[in-house]
Amino acid sequence: MTNSRTNTKVDEFLSKAEKWKEEFEKLRSIVLDCELTEEFKWMHPCYTFENKNIVLIHGFKEYCALLFHKGALLNDAHGVLIQQTENVQAARQIRFTNVQEIAEMEAILKAYISEAIEVEKAGLEVNTKKHKEYIIPEELENKFDEIPALKTAFDALTPGRQRAYILYFSQPKQSKTRVSRVEKYMQQILNGKGLNDCTCGLSKKQPNCDGSHKNIR
Repeated sequence: MTNSRTNTKVDEFLSKAEKWKEEFEKLRSIVLDCELTEEFKWMHPCYTFENKNIVLIHGFKEYCALLFHKGALLNDAHGVLIQQTENVQAARQIRFTNVQEIAEMEAILKAYISEAIEVEKAGLEVNTKKHKEYIIPEELENKFDEIPALKTAFDALTPGRQRAYILYFSQPKQSKTRVSRVEKYMQQILNGKGLNDCTCGLSKKQPNCDGSHKNIR
C-alpha cells in the first residue's frame, strides 16, 4: 500500500476511529491491493473503479463490514453476502467481528472484489423494483385525497424512502392498524423524512448517527 494511492480523508477517518480501527485498516489494505481508487464518501472509505462505486468500509455496533454496492449481482460462491434489510435491493455486506476473520478471508474478499470490478466493466445493473411497482395501500391513498400536501411530500421523497413507507404501511392485516401507521408518520413524510430518519436528517441505521436524535416512531 503506497502513500500515493491512499486518501488523506480516509487517513483522518481511521485516526479518529474508536471502534473497529484494526479491522478497518486490514480491510483497507486488502481493497487497495485490488488496485481500486480510494475515496471518502458518505463519511466512510469508499473504493471505486473508473468512478464507479465498488465497495465501502463501514462499522456498526455489533460488526464491521465490507459493502458491495452491486452485491446482488455477485455469484456469492462462498455464501457470505448478507442483505442488510429486506428493502435493500442492490447492496450486500460481508460482516466481521474481529480482524482474524478478515485475515482468514483475504483471498475470498479479493476474489469477490475482482468479480465486482468485472460487473462494472460489463456495465451490468441491478434490476431494482421501482416504488410504483408496489401497491400503495388504500389507507395511504385515502390520506392523499384528504391532504394533497401529503401526496406532494411523499412524491418528493427518494424512491427508497417511498418504498420503505409503502412496505411498512402495507404489513398489518387489519385496516385500522394500517390507518394508525399512516397517521403516525404523516408529519414525518410532510417533513421530508424517511421511515428511519432521525430529526438530524440521517438514517438511524447509519453509524454516524448515534440514535440520540429521536424521530416520532
